[in-house]
Amino acid sequence: MLSALALPPVHAIPVLLLAVPGLLALLGAATSWRRAAGLGLAWGFGHNLGGLYWVTEALLTDPARWWWLVPLAAPALAAAMALYAVPPALAAWSLPPGWRRLAGFAGAWTLAEMLRGVLLTGFPWNPLGGVWAFAALPVQGAAVVGVHGLSLLTLLLAGLPALPDRRRAWLAGGTAALALAAFGAWRLSGPEPPGPPVRLVLVQAGVAQAEKWREDRRAAILRRYLDLTADAAARAAAGAPPGAALVVVWPETATQFLLAQDPDARRLAAGALPSGAARALLLAGTVRVDWGADGRPARLWNSLVALDAAGEVRAVYDKSRLVPFGEYMPLGGLLPIRIAAGGMDFGAGPGPVALAAPGLPPFGALICYEVIFPGAVAPAPRPAWLVNVTNDAWFGRSAGPWQHLAAARLRAVEEGLPLARAAQTGISAVFDARGRRLAALGIGETGTLAADLPAAGAPTPFARLGQAVPAALALATLGLACLRRRGRDGPAAGSDRAAPGSRRRWREGSPPPQGETMP
Repeated sequence: MLSALALPPVHAIPVLLLAVPGLLALLGAATSWRRAAGLGLAWGFGHNLGGLYWVTEALLTDPARWWWLVPLAAPALAAAMALYAVPPALAAWSLPPGWRRLAGFAGAWTLAEMLRGVLLTGFPWNPLGGVWAFAALPVQGAAVVGVHGLSLLTLLLAGLPALPDRRRAWLAGGTAALALAAFGAWRLSGPEPPGPPVRLVLVQAGVAQAEKWREDRRAAILRRYLDLTADAAARAAAGAPPGAALVVVWPETATQFLLAQDPDARRLAAGALPSGAARALLLAGTVRVDWGADGRPARLWNSLVALDAAGEVRAVYDKSRLVPFGEYMPLGGLLPIRIAAGGMDFGAGPGPVALAAPGLPPFGALICYEVIFPGAVAPAPRPAWLVNVTNDAWFGRSAGPWQHLAAARLRAVEEGLPLARAAQTGISAVFDARGRRLAALGIGETGTLAADLPAAGAPTPFARLGQAVPAALALATLGLACLRRRGRDGPAAGSDRAAPGSRRRWREGSPPPQGETMP
């Protein structure tokens, strides 16, 4: 659990210098592969329990209904995620002590981390490379190797105290850290090209999850969005250059009204846009419904709609990566647990697409946790910017919204694209194409923020090659650790574990058994 303090929002990265070597020492002393697997499972459970405790906050929005899941949800999720720590633990256990063990562990962990992003719909939350997302400079390496490449480097640095030649290890580690910092400084020092003539207004209405779906609050919540939008949009339009487009962004499922299908709600929403702005658009998260012949909902989508000043729908995006147990039921509905969606599964959209709306450069839409998937956020053809709408009100003031924000920053750096993020209760922010945070509204704040849309950068190496880069690095690191040189590695080279009873015999003065060495 100590290692979880390195994750957002704490970013206490030096704790990894204790947590990772400690695990490697335990693995080196394990007397069987079963013991090593158990150690990896236990370490992974603690790491994920500390990093994912905030899932319990969603249950506390309706404790009368979900009280029984409160002591189970976070441990169950942590236990499932801990399974991915077992292969790296076994890899480290099977390799000789020193740099081979560290390299094998780091390479195998990175591959398991990448696998976690695709198996069973994927859950690539809290990759270890995200510990550097507290500022723009440390994460610039993600433009080349992605967040998983940063995870590989993080583990190699964290394991330095486990190496016998400490002086040489720290010299190599310090050189790598300085090179990463120099690369980040070089990327951030370049001139910033002017962005397109687009003025962004992000609306954060601060609607708590407990009141969001109350029938008696639906009109008041819509009114709050309209008032915030009208005031902020008028000020932004007045300060924007002539001919600039104005884009207002509401978060995921901002109100109970079905903006894609309710003409009266669309008229009210469009009325909050400045009447004199010829190129004004509203990008709003909303539920979209396909009605059955009996007048009841037949299908649901979690969507983003683009509305012009006349209230016409100009573009629609349906979320494609759905949250298990929140938006759909895994295992064909065999488990009777659903936190959201009112007992009905949402439908999945076709996947990332570049949306076009009048007066706007093409953009990619990401709803909620779609932004946590590296290499899968920028559609083809390449858009000019990304917009992420989310409802982190489920998780209160816990670490969850901060970890979600860190993922958004990393996606901007990896793809070289600016990203605008509108969250129901925070954290709303605008990042440029290098991950610099230009504006933000904190957790629990109610208000708006305005910013000019930054320019898109050139496609980064990661944007061109994707996950192949960190996968190749991890495989190469693991393969190098597994190489053995004849004559240098003896029969016991894969282990620093003595045979049972051998330490007792050495203490009694007996010579060590053949094939063993004195510790």
